[in-house]
Amino acid sequence: MSQTWLEWLTGGLVGLGWWELLAVLLVVTQLTIFSVTLYLHRSQAHRGVDFHPLLNHCFRFWTWLTTSMITREWVAIHRKHHAKVETDEDPHSPRTKGIGNVFWRGVELYREARWQREDIEQYGKGAPDDWLERHLYTPHATMGPVLLLFINTVLFGLPGIALWAIQMAWIPFWAAGVVNGLGHWWGYRNFESADTSTNLTPWGLWIGGEELHNNHHAFPSSARFSMRRWELDIGWLAIKSLEKVGLAKVLRVAPSLDIRPNISVPDTDTLKALLSHRFLAMTEYQRNVLKPALREEAAAAGARLRALLPGKLRRGLVDDGRWLKPEARAQLQAFVAQRPRIRALVEHRKRLAGVLEARSHDAGERLRQLQAWCQEAEASGIRALQEYSQRLKGYALAH
Repeated sequence: MSQTWLEWLTGGLVGLGWWELLAVLLVVTQLTIFSVTLYLHRSQAHRGVDFHPLLNHCFRFWTWLTTSMITREWVAIHRKHHAKVETDEDPHSPRTKGIGNVFWRGVELYREARWQREDIEQYGKGAPDDWLERHLYTPHATMGPVLLLFINTVLFGLPGIALWAIQMAWIPFWAAGVVNGLGHWWGYRNFESADTSTNLTPWGLWIGGEELHNNHHAFPSSARFSMRRWELDIGWLAIKSLEKVGLAKVLRVAPSLDIRPNISVPDTDTLKALLSHRFLAMTEYQRNVLKPALREEAAAAGARLRALLPGKLRRGLVDDGRWLKPEARAQLQAFVAQRPRIRALVEHRKRLAGVLEARSHDAGERLRQLQAWCQEAEASGIRALQEYSQRLKGYALAH
């Protein structure tokens, strides 16, 4: 009898070895990641994809069981993050709360945001509000992890408790810490979005595609996070697989851009494409206009570009040093003021950004401003700016 009891303590009902337990851990944690990225994030928060009702509930049940997160709260907190990104009201910005706080205390910041009930009501509209949500998932959120602990212990014995502990730490670490923290702190950027979001790696395999965070901030409602041929979004692969068997319906993806030749004046197609791809337009301005001009300044001065303008200050040119410390911002402004050509390019960039980011709904006035901008850019005598304007005029959404 004691031998049987000991066997149960060490192996539970199924008696798996360590390698088998590791495989189980990998499967269940990835199921949790997929439930968060596919259901909570891409479907519920941004409405980029719809899933079959049965699959929807499977996702909802699994997040309740393994994370205790309530759909409406998660959706609201994430939508507020996009609406208030990098401000004091952002629930988890490393820029305002510190990278250490977000990385190690991300789950605490999430819990603090849950108590802002007005925000939950404002940003959580459209989230599930059925009988199960009102009578089980919301009032008994902690019951899910308790039930999971019981199941793990029965199936796997004492190792099941360790398995449960790792499951409980998985989302707080990878989502609340890594994505929300490092995803606004370190990595590469495809798009000069109006925040500090970054892509952690071009291959989004381990965190369901959430690694491509800068791409997501550039096109929040897109169900696909990968934007370059060499990028891989495993979450998108899962969506397409589910779509093939009738369990998913893609609602939105980032629109493709077409460049039309020989467009003399920006038209309504140009404006529509620019408003959809404004971050790409600003990225191309940085890469094709400002950077070459800086290299030419360095060559004329007989100095290396790094010595002429350090990397952090060069990156600050994108947004007038918005994310720089006051001393560095003043240094950047002094550098620009002393160089008429760079100053002119920075002014043109600011004016273009103003046209694209204006709150006005008067499309006709916006188009006239864009046409005036292109006319002045081509009269500037700066070759890179002229070539950029010619390309910009050909923007159109691909059909």
